[in-house]
Parts: sequence; C-alpha cells; structure tokens
Amino acid sequence: MKLSRSTSYLMFGFFSGLVCASLLFSLLKPKNQPADGISVKRLKIAHVLPSNHPVHAGIANFAERVDHHSAGRLQIDIFPNGQLGTETQNLEQLQTGTLDIAKVGGATLGNFLHVAKVFSLPYLFRDIDHYWSVLNGPIGTELLEALAVKDSGQPSGFLGLTYYDAGSRNFYTKKPILQPDDLKGLKIRVMNDPVAIDMMEAMGASAVPIAASELYTALQQGVVDGAENNPPVFVSSRHYEICNHFSFDHHSRIPDLLVIAANTWKSLSEQEQEWVRLAAQESAAFQRQAWEQGVQQALTEMKQNEVTIHQADTAAFEKATQTVRDKYATGDIQVFVERIQAVQAQ
Repeated sequence: MKLSRSTSYLMFGFFSGLVCASLLFSLLKPKNQPADGISVKRLKIAHVLPSNHPVHAGIANFAERVDHHSAGRLQIDIFPNGQLGTETQNLEQLQTGTLDIAKVGGATLGNFLHVAKVFSLPYLFRDIDHYWSVLNGPIGTELLEALAVKDSGQPSGFLGLTYYDAGSRNFYTKKPILQPDDLKGLKIRVMNDPVAIDMMEAMGASAVPIAASELYTALQQGVVDGAENNPPVFVSSRHYEICNHFSFDHHSRIPDLLVIAANTWKSLSEQEQEWVRLAAQESAAFQRQAWEQGVQQALTEMKQNEVTIHQADTAAFEKATQTVRDKYATGDIQVFVERIQAVQAQ
C-alpha cells in the first residue's frame, strides 16, 4: 500500500522533531563560546543509522550536552548513515585511533569481545523492566567496564560509556509467526552474529545473514522470506511494503552502546572525561524517551499501512531456544547470565 503524502512524511517529521528538540538550546542562541585563548577540542562520533532515527536523536543530545557542560570547549561532530563505515569498521577505527566515539550494537561487540555475546542471548531478559533494571544497575556497569579488556587480557582499544534503547527484536514476514512451527521452511534474515544464526536455526528457520542495506531487495526478490527487528527499523526501512505481518515474540533485547576510543579517553583531562561521562548519561535518558515515542509512532504507521500485528507464543519460542542459551552461557558469560536472571525488576 502506498503512503499518502502526509503519512509518508509522518515518521520523518516526528524524528526530525526529536532531533530539533535535542538541539533547541543551541538553535535559540549561539553555541557556547570558550574564553579567548582557550582552544576548542573536537571529537568525531559515527553510527550507521539515519538521522531521523531515535538513536540519532540521543546522539545529537549527547553532542549538545557535551557542548553545554564544557561551555563550548569540547565539541562533537556527528557522522550518521554509515558515512564512516559499518559498525565493525567503526570499532576498528576506534582501535586504530582514526575515530573517537561510535554507537554500536551489542551483537557487533560480540564479534570483538566474547563477554559481549551475553547481550545477544535469546530471552535473557524477562521483559523491558527487567532489561533496564539490569543495564542501569551494577551488572550493566560491570559489563561496560568489561568492554575495555579483550579475551586475551589485553586492552580492547575502547571503553563503554552508556546504553541506548534498541527495543526488542521480532519477526516480520508475509504470514503470521505465532509459534516456532510457523518458521519451518522459511528463510529469515539475521545479523552476521553466531548467536543470532544459531537462535534462528533452533527456532526452525533457515538463517540467512544479509547486510541491512541489502535487505529490502532481498525481501522483494524472495531471497529471504522475512526478517526480525524492532518497529522503528521496520517502518523506517519501509519493509511493510513487502511484509504485512509483524509478530511480537521479543526473542532478544540487544542494547546499542556508546563506546569511546581508549586513546581518546586518555587524551582527555579529568574534567573533560567528567563532561563526556555526564553527557552520555543524560543522553541515555533522553534517548530512552525518544525510543518509546518512536515505537508508538511506528505502530501507528504500521496500522495505517495495513500491517497485521500479532502477539506470539513467547513461552514456546523461549523453550525452543534453550539449547542456544546453554551453548553460549559458559565461563564468564554463564556468571553474568545467572546474575542477570536473579535481578528483580524495579
């Protein structure tokens, strides 16, 4: 179904408004100007999402808060839309010192650091409240700190700053997916992540790793029968033009993270580090609100475009993926899993 002119720009206008809101202070008056004789330090941050995405709104807010706290002495230049490469390339750039900060998904980090694979485990979190109780608590802090060290014990080259909401991942195809049997015989696009691939196979589908940029065409041409993601991505990618069934099974909740190059962090004074740390925390709270609003707006647009929304049998999917949790929950990951499961939502 084609969008009317007013509807086709609805999502763009909504998220653009979020970005504008995060930058309102700087738009209403000139940016903070440092005193004469004080130099301005500029840092680069990259991510792969479009500028009308709620995660970008959080990053824009992060840049504004750094500017605010530093009185203009520390500036953040944002490079969205994969301008500086994929998330994997961005992490490599952090390690080599050609990039200062990046937004990356937890699954991408899992390909660099074994402990980060905990983020990708299916049904690790009972619900959204449990998810945030963990990430905003001691375990979340420990996981951020663990990102600084490779499996070998050597420095990873980057440090974790904060978590951004990326919602839960769910199925969308041309037919309802209500239980694992509905996936049999289907080719489902997944991220190039061993945990995601094993999870999909355990559910009964054929896992097909495809780059996000190639997914629309793959769906259109029948290379894959469906995919899995959150409502804002489903809508912003216009995948509703091909897949008219969206099934909430919440098989994974993988956060996005802000990570900073270790060398960049070391180059900052203690005061500058405090500005960055505080701005990251503030932007995380802002982004979480933006995400919640973005999900509601995406659901509205899905209904307007005749997408049927289903609630799947999550218990059946959780049972089907027990072998995946058992496979990856070993060593330090097993310790984190046990502690995460013991956390009570607040």
